[in-house]
Amino acid sequence: MPLSEHEQRMLEQMERALYAEDPKFATALEGSGLRTYTRRRVYQAVAGFLVGIALLMAGMVAKQIWVSVVGFLVMLGCAVLAVTGWRKAPKPGEQPAGAVPGGAAARRQSKQKRSMMDRIEQRWQRRRDEQGGR
Repeated sequence: MPLSEHEQRMLEQMERALYAEDPKFATALEGSGLRTYTRRRVYQAVAGFLVGIALLMAGMVAKQIWVSVVGFLVMLGCAVLAVTGWRKAPKPGEQPAGAVPGGAAARRQSKQKRSMMDRIEQRWQRRRDEQGGR
């Protein structure tokens, strides 16, 4: 469910204030999330695939069939991880895969988001009140 214009403006104001007050923390928050996690997982799978190729070649050179088989299995497993990780990575502004609008998972997720937003708003208000009292 997209945010209303009022909610988007409030979010933008909160982001600007966060950058103004604590830019280091704000940049640390930028890199977090599911998209970064899946990207990191795909990179790890590609590195594992390259290790599998090395094992495959080493097994062929050493004439050890079992090393080549292990290398092939590592390559296969890493290829599956990379492809599934790439497909699951949500695009910016997109809902995660599997979240069906109106479904039980979507309702639970929206409730969690709502409660998270409520906590963030309470913290924001508390912080503003503390700064105003100084």
